[in-house]
Amino acid sequence: MAEIVGKEALPFIPDDLSLPQFLLDVHHPSRPVRTKPQAWFIEETSGREIGLDEIRARTHGLANALKIRWNIGQDDVACLFSPNHVDYPVIIWAIHRLDGVVTTANPMYTSEELGYQLQLTKTRLLFVHPLALNAALDAARAAGLPQDRIVLLEPLPSSSCVNVHDLVKFGLRERQAYRERQLEPGEARTKLALLLFSSGTTGKPKAVMISHYALIANMLQVTQYVKPNDESVPLEQKRYRAGDVVLGALPMFHAYGLIMITFTGMFLGATVIVSPKFSLERMLLSIQQHRVTHLYLVPPQAILICKSPIVKGYDLSSIRFVGCGAAPVSPELTEQLSRTMPDPNALIGQAYGMTETATMITMPQLDKRTGTPGSAGFLLPGISARVVKADGSLAQFGELGELLLRSPAMALGYYNNPTATAETFVDGWLRTGDEVKIDERGEVFVVDRIKELIKVRAFQVAPSELEGLLFDHPDVSDVCVVAIPDDYSGELPFAFIVLRPDIQARVKGDLQEPTKVKEGLMKYVSDHKTHFKWLAGVEFIDAIPKNPSGKLLRRVLREQARSMLKSGQLSIVAKAKL
Repeated sequence: MAEIVGKEALPFIPDDLSLPQFLLDVHHPSRPVRTKPQAWFIEETSGREIGLDEIRARTHGLANALKIRWNIGQDDVACLFSPNHVDYPVIIWAIHRLDGVVTTANPMYTSEELGYQLQLTKTRLLFVHPLALNAALDAARAAGLPQDRIVLLEPLPSSSCVNVHDLVKFGLRERQAYRERQLEPGEARTKLALLLFSSGTTGKPKAVMISHYALIANMLQVTQYVKPNDESVPLEQKRYRAGDVVLGALPMFHAYGLIMITFTGMFLGATVIVSPKFSLERMLLSIQQHRVTHLYLVPPQAILICKSPIVKGYDLSSIRFVGCGAAPVSPELTEQLSRTMPDPNALIGQAYGMTETATMITMPQLDKRTGTPGSAGFLLPGISARVVKADGSLAQFGELGELLLRSPAMALGYYNNPTATAETFVDGWLRTGDEVKIDERGEVFVVDRIKELIKVRAFQVAPSELEGLLFDHPDVSDVCVVAIPDDYSGELPFAFIVLRPDIQARVKGDLQEPTKVKEGLMKYVSDHKTHFKWLAGVEFIDAIPKNPSGKLLRRVLREQARSMLKSGQLSIVAKAKL
């Protein structure tokens, strides 16, 4: 298997447009046309609807005010430090109208973490939600950013900081002070649009440089794959069509929430429900109230939907598509999601993407309800892939190895980090760091992060495989499997498990019960998996730590396990039994 390529040819990708010009000002032939009046955004908390005219006006008004007040211009960086907000994309597009760059920050950051991002990106303007203002003020001081360069997304009477609402009103009253630049042919390929930070699972987060062209290319890759304009497919059978309603509950500071859900959702003609913060009950209510058709999740949210008893009290019949990503999704979780969705024709699928590819790499098979168990789907049009084994040779179909990619949506590298760029972007290929296999049909199966694989006596064990199995056990609410060191085997798999509430109560009420439940869970694994995948032990925990995009913070529990092992607090199965 030398190279696999996406099956569809790509349509024309304009390379002389900025992101807002592509989304707000022109019509691409691939874009479906709305035939009925429909809001582009709906604010979840208030129900406020926002149409295209208002979006354009707010974008212009804000851009004009930023030019007049701070002379924001070419390559100036603005940082967005906020949960999801209806003005989140407006701020991004306003900065782009001025030829600037936007970096997005996790609103849960400490002042130290935000300060690092402000200094690295040389931020000139900081947009902040009032809930995060204290951390922002401390970070701005540490980064040398004056307080008058802080803009609030909502008015706050107790603060002297200006807010977006007032700036928009001011900018709309004043004569236009900026001239939006038309990019030269080819310029969008290298014109920086976003600095999105990686999750930083090893060391400090890296700033991924994403061009305007990469964002536009990925939207068109997805669109070409899902074919919303294909007249040979009856309207009721199309997975994507103008008039869809997408729930935007994933964070916009992350590529999945910003590029796939918000930007691509808009391009495909959907209304995006802007949810400021994930809450299962709030999400279920929004699905029912707004008749959401497309639901994008990360595995922890999918687990909640499958396990929570409150789900049965809500009408989910409008959902036609459930996409899960950001971490490998087990066949067991896919099957449980399938049983949870009322519509028997709703597609339940896993997709795969990275910030470094401006998000989407694969999409699920659209003509089946669940597709092949464990599959992340097929490569998008325009993507080429290789699978490289540990010895450097190319893998054959069905063989495991690291996934290497080429795509028109590839990032430009890591900002101010030539070493990391050289390690990841090699001879035109992106090294993903993910172990995968690709079958003869071109279907991609993502096993796990290579660095997270557990090596048991030279055998490789994927934590996600064991997590998927344990998740299907009736006693388990959530789970994370980590490696613990072992003199004989090198490493052994160890499970941290969150029990279902009724099982927790039972365990706390009987001194013998914890041991019995642990032994039962370990036997469950040994009954279903080969011997080198058996668990060395189980530890009960109140919650599995995760980052805001839903990825397990495996390193936290790995360090906790090793510390407990060293202090004698962790009991493991004797080596001879493994």
